[in-house]
Amino acid sequence: MYHALILLSVAMFGGGFALNEQYRRKRGDSLSVSLEFSAIGATAGFFILLAANRFRIECTPFTLVMALLSTLLGIGYTFFSFKAFQYVNLSLYSLFSMLGGMALPFLQGILFYNEGITVAKALCFAFILAALLLTVERGKGKTGIGYCLGVFVLNGMSGVLSKLFTSLPYEKASATGYSLMIAICTAILSLVLLFVLLAARRRSGEERGSAAIGKPTAVCAAVGAANGVINRVANLLLVIALAHVQASVQYPMVTGGVIIVSTAIAFFGKSKPSKRELCSVVLAFAGLMILFLLPF
Repeated sequence: MYHALILLSVAMFGGGFALNEQYRRKRGDSLSVSLEFSAIGATAGFFILLAANRFRIECTPFTLVMALLSTLLGIGYTFFSFKAFQYVNLSLYSLFSMLGGMALPFLQGILFYNEGITVAKALCFAFILAALLLTVERGKGKTGIGYCLGVFVLNGMSGVLSKLFTSLPYEKASATGYSLMIAICTAILSLVLLFVLLAARRRSGEERGSAAIGKPTAVCAAVGAANGVINRVANLLLVIALAHVQASVQYPMVTGGVIIVSTAIAFFGKSKPSKRELCSVVLAFAGLMILFLLPF
């Protein structure tokens, strides 16, 4: 059942990637737009999670601290993602994002939680790494590598933080309550930072740029809200599954699955998957099959 939850979250993350890029294209990639995107998504996610949690808000000191840390990671990840797209193509961005999301929780589980390294885990990791490397195309120079490294660390630390929340022996909210608290903190902090940023720019007379002028259109708001709901629910499913599935198993599943889903989505867009991308899907699928079927 918990493997099924992971696979469902994978399908949702694939859709979220597409929505993220669509919003950036329509609104730009400035800091104010990334904060706007975070605020819209978190607010929409809040209402869905509130209903899922039977209109209860759970909070303990540990839950609040972890939610605030997760909020800072999420806002930073959104900003670095928007900036990275100025300099690198989607394949290079995806490499850093997915590899960070897989490698850091994988190493955390092996090194600190005695999950053990098996032949199946090692081969799965190697196959998915090869699949990611195969998708890389030449970008627009090395300028964006710093932003890509930020994406790598921040996406990886999100998984690390989820593992810490589920495993540390402190009084805590339920998985849904924790996700709800993250949505609340993200919406509030994003709006406060956005207000402070725009107020400072008005006082200094600084131009905000065409990408940040005016309110988002109804279409942009809908895209941001859909992305927020999808990602909040997908992350909730991962937190639930993480209490029952090893991190060194879960996160390679997520990474390999997102490669497959993203490529499938590309068939419905203008830019069809290349032969290299199709080969990467085969490698990712092979890695997942090894993880599931190899008994050692």
